[in-house]
Amino acid sequence: MILAVKNALSTIAPKLTYDVLIENQEDGTVKATLLSLPECQGLGNTETEAIEQLDKILQVRLGNAKIVTLEIVAPKTENPWLKIAGKYKDDPQFDQMLEYIEEYRRELDAINE
Repeated sequence: MILAVKNALSTIAPKLTYDVLIENQEDGTVKATLLSLPECQGLGNTETEAIEQLDKILQVRLGNAKIVTLEIVAPKTENPWLKIAGKYKDDPQFDQMLEYIEEYRRELDAINE
């Protein structure tokens, strides 16, 4: 498997967009959870406070980090049938065997019709 860093998003996209789950808690507070990083949560008395707290937490987390995009190239796998392809090409009885198979299939087709 080959990994390659395509680009650093911090130099390309200064603003990032995240999906946030807003939940009203039983105690009357509001919880904002970053869906892509569920451990990043903000709590507040209002939705705005919860989002502002989440934003602060995310800014701290991303302050000394960067986001990059990885391109992963999976290794090509060989078709397992290719190992036996042509196995009987030089077998003198191969043509006879194919004729037998065709005849047998015709018999089965005649029975099923």
